Amino acid sequence: MALLCEYAVTPDVFDTRFYPHEEVGTARLEYLKDVFLEEALLRNLRDGEWLAVFRNHGRPWHQRGTELLKKMIKQNRLRLVTAALPSVPSNDVEWCLEALASHKITPLTGVISTKQVVDEVGTDPILGRLERLSSSQCWTSRSTSVRMARCHSEYEAQLRLIMHSANSFMFIDPHLDPTQQRYFDVLPILLLAQGRHPTPLIEVHRVVYVGSGRNRQLINPVEWETRFRNAWGNDLVAAGLRVEIFIWDDHHDRYLISDLIGIEMGNGFDTTTNPNEITTWSRLGRTTLDDIQREFDPACNRHVLRHRFTVP
Repeated sequence: MALLCEYAVTPDVFDTRFYPHEEVGTARLEYLKDVFLEEALLRNLRDGEWLAVFRNHGRPWHQRGTELLKKMIKQNRLRLVTAALPSVPSNDVEWCLEALASHKITPLTGVISTKQVVDEVGTDPILGRLERLSSSQCWTSRSTSVRMARCHSEYEAQLRLIMHSANSFMFIDPHLDPTQQRYFDVLPILLLAQGRHPTPLIEVHRVVYVGSGRNRQLINPVEWETRFRNAWGNDLVAAGLRVEIFIWDDHHDRYLISDLIGIEMGNGFDTTTNPNEITTWSRLGRTTLDDIQREFDPACNRHVLRHRFTVP
């Protein structure tokens, strides 16, 4: 299960008529809110035609639902996807079928709808009824952490959606060295962000030294610039991407920080061919994510910045 989830929701979930009382709708939309604003994206089906449905002022949209949509738009949590079926849906059942067809093209965590729609569409493991989400597979399968092999395919499976969607990234790993084989798989992860407009902001944070204890060796900051430029420069130019590198005096923990999600990475971004090497990644809460982001802001002064440059 991915740490960043992606759901599709049928419009009736936001319609007050599908709740016995407005307060019931408020409670159920609040139930969605924390997940949608902390650990999930919402699929904007058919190149945004799904979101356009909410311009229909003839439907009594629930205030909490419209507030949630506005917050998700502001936080970059709606993801455009192309149409999956030939015709534009004209009702909630057809929007559910569009979501299920979209899932077959690119898998979703789940499709959330109401009893009326689910009863008509039929059961599907990916389909969850709003009033029964606590027992729906598409909802209960979420997790705050994952265990996986330390290999490129596992890392990409976790990071693909993030790299395709987030507007900013901080790759924080004190030992990230593009000339070392164990970090060769970092560049392909970065390249997942190519072709996006506008281009996302990408930062890499590492320390100025290599080794530890008595074997610690300071590396000239200019040497770090040479290593990153030689290893990544040409590929980043071809991909239309830029990466800002920060060389610090010291730091220890390893994270990926983005505007959508923060991940604590037990072993950082390095990979191995040993299938028995397992690592744990955990999703960070918003307060912790924000504090880590501040920690690696040069204006914060928690660490001493030794060098800063951009590749290419």
